[in-house]
Amino acid sequence: MSVESVSENAEDGWTTVTVRCTGHVRAAVGEHEMAFAFEGETLREFLEAFFAEYDVADLLIAETETDATAHGWAPVEQPPGTWRKNPEGEQTRSYARVVINGRFNEHLAGLDTELEDGDRVALIHPFMYCC
Repeated sequence: MSVESVSENAEDGWTTVTVRCTGHVRAAVGEHEMAFAFEGETLREFLEAFFAEYDVADLLIAETETDATAHGWAPVEQPPGTWRKNPEGEQTRSYARVVINGRFNEHLAGLDTELEDGDRVALIHPFMYCC
């Protein structure tokens, strides 16, 4: 997409981001990187538009707390530092992540994170292999 069309999109309420897909998401989408334009300016609006075009919501978004929790980790009563989780229904599946400009969305404003033209959104769900 040209710089001129990106500017025109921004004026019309559209945002264009670079999407990078890894693992299962890349396999389902068929590309590892693309420009994606959507109407709106939040991660929530991006994901709704992206999921309408590509059927990958089940690979990334956990519907329940159980879907978002990796099993086998030792329980932690009081983790160090500041820990914040997205609300139930807005969490990623265990091992999957949505990253904006190199930062996990839960370290920003979750699905309400504002996106700007040119931002990088990574949709990550790695292949997991075990012996």
